[in-house]
Amino acid sequence: MHKLLLALLSLSLVGCIDSKEEILEEKNQGLVYCAEANPVSFNPQVTTTGSTIDIIANQLYDRLISIDPVTAEFKSELATDWKISKDGKSVTFTLRKGVKFHTTAYFTPTREFNADDVIFTFSRLFDVYNPYHFVGDANYPYFQSVGIDQLIRKIVRVSDHQVRFELFNAESSFLANMATDFAVVLSKEYAMALKANNQENLFDQYPVGTGPYIYKEYRRDHLVRFYKNADYWKHEVALEQLVYDITPNGTTRIAKILTKECDVTAHPSSAQLSILAQRDDINVERETNLNIGYWAFNTERPPFDNLKVRQALVHAIDIEKIMQAVYYGNGLRARSILPPTSWAFEPQKNMPIFDPQLAKKLLTEAGYEKGFDMSIWAMPVSRIYNPNARKMAELMQSDLRKIGVNVNIVEYEWNTFIQRIGEHRHDSVLLGWAADTPDPDNFFSPLLSCTATFSGKNPANWCNPEFDLLLTKALDTTDLNLRKQYYDAAQSMIIEQLPLYPIAHGMRFQASSADVEGITLGPFGAISLANARKK
Repeated sequence: MHKLLLALLSLSLVGCIDSKEEILEEKNQGLVYCAEANPVSFNPQVTTTGSTIDIIANQLYDRLISIDPVTAEFKSELATDWKISKDGKSVTFTLRKGVKFHTTAYFTPTREFNADDVIFTFSRLFDVYNPYHFVGDANYPYFQSVGIDQLIRKIVRVSDHQVRFELFNAESSFLANMATDFAVVLSKEYAMALKANNQENLFDQYPVGTGPYIYKEYRRDHLVRFYKNADYWKHEVALEQLVYDITPNGTTRIAKILTKECDVTAHPSSAQLSILAQRDDINVERETNLNIGYWAFNTERPPFDNLKVRQALVHAIDIEKIMQAVYYGNGLRARSILPPTSWAFEPQKNMPIFDPQLAKKLLTEAGYEKGFDMSIWAMPVSRIYNPNARKMAELMQSDLRKIGVNVNIVEYEWNTFIQRIGEHRHDSVLLGWAADTPDPDNFFSPLLSCTATFSGKNPANWCNPEFDLLLTKALDTTDLNLRKQYYDAAQSMIIEQLPLYPIAHGMRFQASSADVEGITLGPFGAISLANARKK
């Protein structure tokens, strides 16, 4: 057996006898972060799951460019400079020199980052001759949902440290999409080493990046462990180790930070904030975040293919009760799919109101006077946009019973839940989206475009060519006034057709021990622990 495979297997076969004591011991050398779910992959290209992106994207990898969370301007990362042609159809990136890929137990690089890595990384999305294009069923959900795989015509190697992306047409959101947490740069040399041993299937599970931390091990339902990257190009990394303690239950996460088993915990609920606020040894951060929590209907499945049924269901729901019982005053009731802080936000005058009598009337007109049975799938984890999907589903269940609709609440383990939603097995689902960029398209294309339906990432299973045309027109121009007009129409169409019902925009919370510094929550994108340290 090849030594590379042996090294990989050895990481998977580490004993599981050490648990709480081991994690507590790690605190002396690094930081323990209580995470809400197992990662579904270690490559951001192949998933849009927020809990996974939080763990891997900014810890293991870098992008060509990023977006400043304060100014919303593009910043250099692995690319030091970029130039757009006059016709907008080509973008040339000048690459940073002296950047090293990770040296791990299973791979030792022989060269530094260069143009070949950029070409390999992004050609995987669209080039059928890329040896990794079909690895993982050629599923790149974010890029497919926003059409990047159809936008790039080719990528030209200008020199070792310069590449040119040639596009089929100019698109106003191209740079924004290249700055998302999904657009990380991978190692071609590592990919080819795996291919030489017919081990391509390991590429997305055993990562090699250029980020501040290096992958060490992953034990499902237990922990993920990273080590410090001593060769990180940007700055010295303070933590020797970073351990993610996989703790799906929100109450357990709070208990662990109170007992010092975790230094940081993700997504404390609004109900728990009052407990944490009483502690001098715990800091709570909150940030207004670009997100939306929604109720999506499987519009290809009867009776949810009937607009009047969808209208009846949303008119039966008391949103104010949800805002009080689920968000505890820390959320904002949605008036559109876009949050009010988006420059394209337009409050919808025809947002459905709580009106059970109208709901019954619409059901009768739709031919369901006696009601029907349905399911609401509820997320098993707490997220920014929905801190307690189970409780929300129970409130909806009670409201819908009053109009003759009997609801079965469905829950699965998070990764199974996401997989089955992608297969459109649900009647309806409580989900949400946290934006990766400030560009408004980030709320439309990934959630409701036809390409998102084909890639399994459109939970409403809704494909409307007229809606897609609005998105295309908005992307074909850089005129903000024109773009806003198209996005105004798109927002209105969502409320008119109700493939999903926007419910609320949540606040992002994070609780950490008072001795933890350097973790800043941003308005969009995944969390970064690159600057984390302990006093």
